[in-house]
Amino acid sequence: MIVFFVFFGLLILGLPVGIVMAVAGIVGLADVGGMHFIALAPSKVFNGLNIFPFLAMPFFILAGEIMNHTGITNRLVLFAQVLVGHFRGGLAHTNMLSSVFFSGITGAATADAAAFGRTLVPAMVKEGYSRPFACAVTAAGSIIGPTIPPSGLMVVYGSLMGVSIGGLFATGILPGLLICVVCMAIISTLGKRKNLPKSERRASLKVIFTAFQSSILALIMPLIVLGGILFGVVTPTEAASIAVAYALFIGVVVYRCISFSDLMHMLIRTGRITGVIFLIIAAASILGWWLSFMHIPQTIASAVLSVSSNPNIILLLIIALLLIIGTLMDITAMLIILAPILVPLTQSIGMNPLHAGIVFVLALNISLMTPPVGACLFVLSSVTGEKMEKIAIDLWPFLIGELAILLVFAFSPTLALFIPRLLGF
Repeated sequence: MIVFFVFFGLLILGLPVGIVMAVAGIVGLADVGGMHFIALAPSKVFNGLNIFPFLAMPFFILAGEIMNHTGITNRLVLFAQVLVGHFRGGLAHTNMLSSVFFSGITGAATADAAAFGRTLVPAMVKEGYSRPFACAVTAAGSIIGPTIPPSGLMVVYGSLMGVSIGGLFATGILPGLLICVVCMAIISTLGKRKNLPKSERRASLKVIFTAFQSSILALIMPLIVLGGILFGVVTPTEAASIAVAYALFIGVVVYRCISFSDLMHMLIRTGRITGVIFLIIAAASILGWWLSFMHIPQTIASAVLSVSSNPNIILLLIIALLLIIGTLMDITAMLIILAPILVPLTQSIGMNPLHAGIVFVLALNISLMTPPVGACLFVLSSVTGEKMEKIAIDLWPFLIGELAILLVFAFSPTLALFIPRLLGF
């Protein structure tokens, strides 16, 4: 109870989640064994970070920084616009399709939300969309990035739980694409009722081809990364380093728009983002070890199983817990804390590890856009100046659609594992 009150007390006070978990973990160690146990903390931090696949995260972050600096974002948006801009709600469709193209660059929902919040949201408002609706579309599309690989959340889950990261990447392809299709269907449904604007005419084949030529270098990158991982040519870490080399080649040799000072700025920004992620992982390692020592995962598992032995009920309880807690805290921290607790529950009901992984990733990603404390809502509110509650009102149709996709994949293991099994995972 002491650890519980320290954890939530510091969280309510607004301390960074990494600091909160570190303090709560150290308090737990002191309560169990005094200074002797506190001395274990450095080794737990080291062991928590000494996982080779974690190297993929800073590489993917740096590759995204470089690709953004080269103006690839604008080229991808232009290509998406010439493909779907002639539909009613064309820029909203463009926003969603751009999220699919952009997913192979960043793999982070908040990064996508920030990028499109600065570019596409103002463009949509200028064309006649309401700002809350433009923000809602951007929030709904932002979770496509960390669902379609590469995904930092999948790297963390696979590394911690000993699950194939390549297999997890494969499981993310189909649900990510379906999120895009369902959200575009919702936009089409709302098009007439909201009188959404559209382009006067369809782009010609020549215009489409020109836009494709302009964006082809960006579209090739995820093919190189995913193809190498899924076909066993490279590990995720090696693929991430290749992505950095490819992005540097485009920026320095092809577009010639990266100076030494630009590169240093991107390295510093990558270091800051990576440092925050690794601080959370390190702190969660201390707290996670204390949880295991106190047999809390087993206690919670027994409590859940005492509620019902029905696998469907247990799976619904897991999803509800992920969705609720994911709205309140950093999802990477929650994954590190909850995965050792909840994964044994998924094993007890016979879930395939890859199937359980995509359920975890989808649920936590959806929580990023869920009121009251969804991180993507905060990002869009701060970037655009729009109130969160107004964004949330226009977000509900998209949220319901994405929750439906989560439930379909949660209760359809054949569908969830179709692509991984096709690729031999």
